[in-house]
Amino acid sequence: MPTPTLQQPKQKLKHTAIGDIPSDWEIKSVGEAFKICNNLRLPISEEERKKVKGIYPYYGPTKIQGYINEYRIEGKYALIGEDGDHFLKWRELPMTILVEGKFNVNNHAHIIQGKENLTEWFFYFFNHRELTPHLTRQGAGRYKLTKDALGKILCPLPPLPEQKAIAHILSLMDTGINKNNSLIAKKELQKKWLMQNLLSGKKRLKGFAGEWKEFLLGDIFTERTETKYFDLPLLSVGANGIYPQSDSIKKDTSNEDKSKYKRICPGDIGYNTMRMWQGRSALSQLEGIVSPAYTIVTPKKNADSLFFSYLLKAPKLMNLFWRNSQGLVDDTLNCKFKDFEIVKVHLPKSKEEQAAIAKVLQAADNEIQLLKAKTEKLKEQKRGLMQVLLTGKVRVKIK
Repeated sequence: MPTPTLQQPKQKLKHTAIGDIPSDWEIKSVGEAFKICNNLRLPISEEERKKVKGIYPYYGPTKIQGYINEYRIEGKYALIGEDGDHFLKWRELPMTILVEGKFNVNNHAHIIQGKENLTEWFFYFFNHRELTPHLTRQGAGRYKLTKDALGKILCPLPPLPEQKAIAHILSLMDTGINKNNSLIAKKELQKKWLMQNLLSGKKRLKGFAGEWKEFLLGDIFTERTETKYFDLPLLSVGANGIYPQSDSIKKDTSNEDKSKYKRICPGDIGYNTMRMWQGRSALSQLEGIVSPAYTIVTPKKNADSLFFSYLLKAPKLMNLFWRNSQGLVDDTLNCKFKDFEIVKVHLPKSKEEQAAIAKVLQAADNEIQLLKAKTEKLKEQKRGLMQVLLTGKVRVKIK
């Protein structure tokens, strides 16, 4: 297609029910501008879907649910989830996905097809749309976007060539985001391979030799049980480490009485006593206090804490923590220090080899984090483009 360029020309605007838009744009409801093809949805039971292993994708509200041996839809459509657990979930997941080819859709997704307007325009417009006013409450914490409500949503419509140009620009952003995400997935697989091989001794780093030795975790760690440190900051333990609660976007649900909160220091590892078998542990770079729900372990002189922050999340170790945890069901399992310290591990003879392995894994993590930061930057740039292009604040000039 012709190369589009962006411009902010002086232009006539007109007042509409959804705000000021360029005078040559139209306003129509989704039901008028697009075709809602819900008659093409294919009801199928969960049991039947699991039994049949076919070649045609079967979509739910936001992703492929499985594959079956027949298809009812062929072409290009936008699929939008009909309901969610809570309307906030609509902001966390893709509201709409663009699908092309032969496929099926279940009864929890609306099917949108372009008529005189582009399906791609609907896809980008709808992912940028605030849905809360259009959702119908279905009970405690459940909301639904009905076909009637969807059809009444007002949509700005540029001339068709501008729709195509805007969709092209945004699709290029999507391509960049997807390529970067594919690279992240590749790097994460590489890190998984490194963990499987370096943490088990199957592969050795240059300069290290000799058999690994079996230890109990109690030979490596002691438990820190210090409490009543009221002058230390409250810390949160998350997937990406330990950080000040003041930096968290989550609501502070800690008790007002902090007398039983545990001190944690740099180099310590804190783990969720009930979730250690799920890998809920993190290495601390800070001094502070954490919830009593965490067990705090301190490495002895023969242990590199960064190495163990990786080792404790290895699948083999998590399985051992699950086996050693005490409780009747998974939700009540506890891996207290007395259970933790009897777990057996195979380790390099030297702390230096532990540190070298940790350095390799940390480098892999750093590379992944840089790529993830790039993805977030691209998404931010795309959101900025959507804000101005989908509203006509910036126009696309087609050469």
